[in-house]
Amino acid sequence: MAIKCPKCHSENPETKQFCADCGTQLPAPDDHPLVFTETLQTPVHELTTGSTFANRYQIIEELGKGGMGKVYKVFDQEVQAKMALKLIKPEVSADKNTIDRFRNELKIARDISHKNICRMYDLGREAGNYFITMEYVSGEDLKSFIRRSRQLVVGTAIFIAKQVCEGLAEAHRLGVVHRDLKPGNIMIDKEGNAKIMDFGIARSVSVKGITGAGVMIGTPEYMSPEQVEGKEVDKRSDIYSLGVIIYEMVTGRVPFEGDTPFTVGVKQKSEIPKDPKALNAQIPQDLSHLILRCLEKDKEKRYQSAEELRVSLENIEKGIPTAERPLPKRKTVTAKPITLTISRKKFFVPLSILIAIAIISIGLWRFLPKHQVAPPPPSGKPSLAILYFENISGDKSLDPWKTGLADLLITKLSQSKFINVLDSNTVYGILKKLGLDEAKKYTRDDLIKVVNAGRATYTLNGSLMKAGQNIIITLSLQRPQTGEVISSSNVECQGEEEIFLRVDELAIKIKSDLKLSPDQIASDVDKEAGKITTSSPDAFKYFVQAWKYHRDGKFAEAIQIYEKAVAVDPEFAMAYRGLAQVYLNLGYIAKATKIYEKAFELSDRVSDRERAFIRGAFYHQKEQTCDKAIDAFQSFLKLHPDDHDFLVKLADSYFNLEEWEKAAYSGPIWPAILVQTGH
Repeated sequence: MAIKCPKCHSENPETKQFCADCGTQLPAPDDHPLVFTETLQTPVHELTTGSTFANRYQIIEELGKGGMGKVYKVFDQEVQAKMALKLIKPEVSADKNTIDRFRNELKIARDISHKNICRMYDLGREAGNYFITMEYVSGEDLKSFIRRSRQLVVGTAIFIAKQVCEGLAEAHRLGVVHRDLKPGNIMIDKEGNAKIMDFGIARSVSVKGITGAGVMIGTPEYMSPEQVEGKEVDKRSDIYSLGVIIYEMVTGRVPFEGDTPFTVGVKQKSEIPKDPKALNAQIPQDLSHLILRCLEKDKEKRYQSAEELRVSLENIEKGIPTAERPLPKRKTVTAKPITLTISRKKFFVPLSILIAIAIISIGLWRFLPKHQVAPPPPSGKPSLAILYFENISGDKSLDPWKTGLADLLITKLSQSKFINVLDSNTVYGILKKLGLDEAKKYTRDDLIKVVNAGRATYTLNGSLMKAGQNIIITLSLQRPQTGEVISSSNVECQGEEEIFLRVDELAIKIKSDLKLSPDQIASDVDKEAGKITTSSPDAFKYFVQAWKYHRDGKFAEAIQIYEKAVAVDPEFAMAYRGLAQVYLNLGYIAKATKIYEKAFELSDRVSDRERAFIRGAFYHQKEQTCDKAIDAFQSFLKLHPDDHDFLVKLADSYFNLEEWEKAAYSGPIWPAILVQTGH
């Protein structure tokens, strides 16, 4: 007899205790309705970043979602460790049979301990919700890896498949079949190791009847024919799924596709897959045969164990070139020095120039960030505006990184020959003009205004938070005009010292997300952040604070903090350069020149852009060396012709030499000054 839900009135089998549609507890079979009180807890549908769940798990970010619920990266405050938490959907949590199945499966899954399997921890309940905790694997899932690479080289595909075989062999030895093996359930960590995830719906071969006959669990594109039919499955079903995964790795597509799960399921049962070698001629014939054997409809004709499959993969691997065998590890660029472009459109005007011109120049330098002239439109390159970060944990120690991290990323990516990045002054000027310089978050409308003002296409912003002693950085790369989120990513730093290193890693990912080719990324200028700025987080935080005072015209405060930065790191060239600029704008020419000499001596410890700026500014101090300043600025502009700051500096140099026409031609600001001065 069907039981009607007292809340949504949908009908449910009498064996159910909770409504499958809304999760409300159902009346007992004798039709006595339950009395609901205000103490009834409402199930949670999703968790928000920064919140704490079950008085224990601090939510860092959402990792993904599937048929059973959403998965979050969390920080377990009890054991002071990161882990993954799967919040099971309320309608699933409400089904006692489903929870019993999870509970039985977890008892077995927790016993699986293998380097290629993600550990399962526990099944918990909070506020009407069941959740599963498991090992967190830092990296990306194989599905994303395939999409990004389109096709994996044979050696890499075999390397991953062998590891999956090893993990499956251990699970199968303990009598556990995964039943939902797919690229989305295989993580590739930063060292290139594969880990199978989500044994939460695995079924123990030795325990009968946990999943009823005819119930389909899995993803149609990766399901074996017997699984599609709802029949009993065994370890050879996982072999079939792995065959589909290898097929996809080497061809970039699954063997069977369709508009509906039913269509795909029919093909799994009845159609013969196309030879993968016909889709990728680079596949060895024996690997093609191996894949097709895994995809046999009759499980008796497949490989009978994961170990047998692993041995065959190993034999094929021996026949491919050695250089193709190892998995290409993700490039770990040692943190790139942050060339925080503190350039304030500084006009290094010689004393011989009219006082009126000097006043105009200093005025422009001081206030230009607030009324920034938009840079010229990019020349076919992706153009990017990097905005400030939100400190979502409220920890005051992270506040300097809200702008500092943005400046670090700007400095890092500004080295690129293939991307136009709005400089720090331009970003500050735009945000200030729009009233967003103190904003904690940006709406899509805000982002559209920013890209319009800066003539950019993409924006990058994100958040910072503390998880124990670690720092979590999240980023979102967007195309605001279309509303498209290009990518979302996060990295974890074990203390502030690692921020520079993680910025280097993020820069590579951002370039890839902006569709730079592997050859472009490999050939790009990509110096390490820690080496071209400072290796001291404290010195860098002083630098960020001084730069804030500097840009706001609070020169006395800026001098004091810049001096703290160089006291912590006496080789911090960028801090010396900032200090020299402040003295110059206060009119202390001799003092500024002496400090510029120090920055010049250390200019090998900065980025190419910063080096050109320091040397150009140093030579600019004297009229007899102004031609060298022009050479320094022009040499940089040959590689970065759209760099707005350097166009202004070049124009300023010509102006000091009274070459009015060249000044007007080179810079977007000087024509207005020339009109005012009668030139």
